[in-house]
Formats: sequence, structure tokens, C-alpha cells
Amino acid sequence: MRISPTVVLVLFTALSIPAFAASDDKIPDEQMINVLEQRAATAPTKDQCFLYAVLVHDMVEVSARQYAAGDVDKANNLLKRAQALTRKLHAVLAVNDKKLKDAQILLRHAAFRLNELLHSSDFDDRQLMQQTLADVNQAQVDTMMQVFKK
Repeated sequence: MRISPTVVLVLFTALSIPAFAASDDKIPDEQMINVLEQRAATAPTKDQCFLYAVLVHDMVEVSARQYAAGDVDKANNLLKRAQALTRKLHAVLAVNDKKLKDAQILLRHAAFRLNELLHSSDFDDRQLMQQTLADVNQAQVDTMMQVFKK
């Protein structure tokens, strides 16, 4: 059986795209989150919405890894910090932001991730996750509405 060069090229391309895309993602850690939180606090108001969305997204990702590792206290503390950041995000949402759509996409992904966590978590942790998910969903909807106002 002979395989055509086109088939080989298509297979190689299809198999290499996920590996390339995965290598682009940075895995956030607590130190990166702290640095970004300081940067967001001192950033101009027009940039804060996007930076807070990045922070919430990264906090949810790190929290998911901490839950998986069994470090529930750290994960819960991170979710509480994410809730506080969604409130800050609401405060700066009305300001003209150049990356508002990107912020909305990050918040949507964070909400999706929280929903996954909620379904796989213990009963004791669900209340905090549900509250955080509600806050992130509301921030995502408000951000989307702000995008449509433009």
C-alpha cells in the first residue's frame, strides 16, 4: 500500500497543530498572579478591565490545579480573591477599554472552567464555587453588553 505525500502532509499538519497550540499557553502560578495583581492595581483605568479578566481567568486555572492536587484551602482562598476581582472589574467596566472583547472571552472561559470544577467538586466546596461562578458569569454578561454598546 502506497501513501501519497498529500496524505502524509495533512496528517503531519493535523497532528502538529495541537502540540504547537499547547506550547503557546503559559501555565500561571501564584507568583505570576501576584505580579499581575500589582500591575493591575497600578495600571491606567482603561487597561484594568482586561487585566482583571486575565487575573480571574488565571486564578480559576490555578485554583483548579490546586483542587486536583488536594490543596483545598489554597484553592478556596484563590476563588475568594477572584470574587473580589470581579467586583473591581464591575467598577471599571464603564471606562473605555481597548481589550473589552478579549476580557469577555477570558471571563467566558473562566466561567466554563468553574462550571467543570463545580461538577467534579466535593459538596463542601460547592457553595463558594457557585458564588464565584455567579460573579464571573455576571461580569462576563456585563462585559459582553459593554462590547455591544460600542
